[in-house]
Amino acid sequence: MASIEFYYDFGSPNVYFVDKVLPGIAARHGAKVVYRPMLLGGVFKATNNQPPMMAFSDVTHKLDYMRVEIDRFVRRHGLSFTFNPHFPVMTIAVMRAAVFAQGKPWEAAFISTVMDAMWQHGKKMDDLDVMAAVLTDADLPTAEILDAIQTPEVKGRLATLTADAVARKVFGAPTLFVGDEMFFGKDALDDLDWYLGAA
Repeated sequence: MASIEFYYDFGSPNVYFVDKVLPGIAARHGAKVVYRPMLLGGVFKATNNQPPMMAFSDVTHKLDYMRVEIDRFVRRHGLSFTFNPHFPVMTIAVMRAAVFAQGKPWEAAFISTVMDAMWQHGKKMDDLDVMAAVLTDADLPTAEILDAIQTPEVKGRLATLTADAVARKVFGAPTLFVGDEMFFGKDALDDLDWYLGAA
C-alpha cells in the first residue's frame, strides 16, 4: 500500500482543501494518508518564503484571481468553506496539539475538528478558550491536550518536525510526498492522482 505523506499546518486554507479532497484520491488508489504536522511560520522563516497574501500583495489582480480560483475549487469539489475572519490565525497551539495527537486513536477526529473549525466555522483557534470549547464539543480530551501543549517535550517535538520538513525541502503547505516524489499545493492533486495511477 502506497503512503501519501501530508505536511500540514491548519493555518492555510489550501491545507483544508487538500484535507477534504485527498482521502478520495487515496481510496481510489488503495493508498493511505499519513499526516505530518509542522509549523508553517517556522518553515517560511527557514526557507525565506512568505504567505501568498504577502508575496503577491503588490501584484495587480493576483489576489483577485486567487479568490476566483478558490471559489472554483470549492464548487468543483462541493466543499463547505468560509474564509476565516480572523486570518491569519497563529497556529502554534493547535499545531502543538496536532503533534500530541499523533498516533492517538482520536488523531483523525482532532484533525477533522480543527480543520472544520478553522475553515467552515471561522473560529479563532489561537484563542485557547475558543480552542478548548471546540475540542470539548467534539468529545476530545481537552484537558489532556491543553496540558500537553505546554510541555517542553511537545514544544520541542514540533520544532524538530518543522526542521525535518525543511530538511526534506518543504517550503510551504500543503506539501505531499509519495516516497521521494513531492507535490506542492492543491493544484498538484491532479498530478498526484495521475502519479498514483501510473505507479
